[in-house]
Amino acid sequence: YWGYNTIGFFAPHAQYSSSGQMGQQVSEFKAMVRSLHAAGIEVILDVVYNHTAEGNQLGPTLCFRGIDNSSYYRLLADNPRFYLDYTGTGNTLDTLHPRMLQMVMDSLRYWASEMHVDGFRFDLAPALARDGTGVNKFHAFFKVIRQDPILSQVKLIAEPWDVGDGGYQVGNFPTPWSEWNGKYRDTVRSFWKGDEGHIGEMGYRLTGSPDLYRHNGRRPYDSINFVTAHDGFTLDDLVSYDKKHNEANGDGNNDGDNNNQSWNCGAEGPTDDPQINALRERQRRNFLTTLFLSQGVPMLTGGDEWGRTQNGNNNVYCQDNEISWFDWTRDEKQNQFLEFTRRLIQFRKDHPVFRRPKFLKGRRIPGSEIRDVMWFNPGGNLMSEEEWASPFVRCLGMLLSGDTSDVVTFEGEPVRDDTFLLLINAHYEPIAFVLPGQENLEWQLILDTTNPSGFLAEPRKFASGDDVDLGGRASCLLQLVSGTQAQAREESWKKRRVEFPPVSAEEERAAKG
Repeated sequence: YWGYNTIGFFAPHAQYSSSGQMGQQVSEFKAMVRSLHAAGIEVILDVVYNHTAEGNQLGPTLCFRGIDNSSYYRLLADNPRFYLDYTGTGNTLDTLHPRMLQMVMDSLRYWASEMHVDGFRFDLAPALARDGTGVNKFHAFFKVIRQDPILSQVKLIAEPWDVGDGGYQVGNFPTPWSEWNGKYRDTVRSFWKGDEGHIGEMGYRLTGSPDLYRHNGRRPYDSINFVTAHDGFTLDDLVSYDKKHNEANGDGNNDGDNNNQSWNCGAEGPTDDPQINALRERQRRNFLTTLFLSQGVPMLTGGDEWGRTQNGNNNVYCQDNEISWFDWTRDEKQNQFLEFTRRLIQFRKDHPVFRRPKFLKGRRIPGSEIRDVMWFNPGGNLMSEEEWASPFVRCLGMLLSGDTSDVVTFEGEPVRDDTFLLLINAHYEPIAFVLPGQENLEWQLILDTTNPSGFLAEPRKFASGDDVDLGGRASCLLQLVSGTQAQAREESWKKRRVEFPPVSAEEERAAKG
């Protein structure tokens, strides 16, 4: 149903045509792209060049196996009847062979030049870059794309894992590739679930994952941040189910991932308990607040903006029915969450401090005493190394300075923005968070996820040193009020500096590898 068993790499699926006429899907696809472009929306095509529908040695002969099996597929060297399987489908296409590599490049160029898509997301991308030693970032696949005058100009996004040995390659793709940041998903899910020992990881994930991308000259926008995707739970199911419920798939609930880092908030599936439902709604607001206020590129799964459910099924590839379909009728709470999502997206667009092109460094802005990022504990003091390493710390404040004079417009003018303080608390109990800085600094609370609307209709005023009631399992966003004297602001942060959490020996080895 999903179309992940490709045979025709140049043809849109005929059944996707609204008219039902064979061949009409090509013109409809082009019309769709034109309409999306007219609305200012780019089109990224999910492509599967790692395997085909022909399966293993027992599968059908549909195309490539019958044309030239040994040229198109990776075969066991000592028993070429069998296929190397890095994809979990029974076969793996061989991009080391020049004919197979040529076919992939021709297909990509066709979709970019003829169908006018703006980029590609590569399913199980490490399988395309394997040689005899494993996944190779200098593979011919990467070199040919970089040298191509068309493909070198489009967006390239990797799903940076496959099912083979050494297949988890988050952070290891070369420029100019972006990646689905699986570590972002796992860290953010575990943090808001309330698991211990994730506060240091959250520092990295909120700031574009410099531990993964800064070491090889890449940028925050190479991290595609996400909490959910088409694989796995929807956002609503993530906060409503502890376990997958894939019985409808007909495989005895054995398919799909068992490690979902989900939490049902007190009841499995739908419930009439108002407290559980309120907590679930707050958790969804927490997830999206974290996603859209993190450095990097946010990815939102369709339907999560209002609360679509798959009834706990985390593997709906085979469900062409109400389980996976979109129900466009929404109730009042779903419309409220949709409005919150819209405002959050617009807020991110309005404030470049949340989408910086360079990594934050915790250092002083040139010509100022303000640091570009600072980290605070609930007492209003700078986070200590002990707190970063503590398994019991589940609350922090991240201050982002709007005086980002190291970022400039195309005309060379410094980009200025407001200064914000993001507070996150994964404890089940509320915390009185002391606002940092001198007493003459004024803040306004503009977002509080304990509020059903998220954004406050009337911002609440605070002064530095005041307590903000940060709810249990909640997020708050405060804005430094415009017009505050710059001198007072600088004096407040003078000589205060915070580094990122220390990199472990294991992370260093992974980065060097």
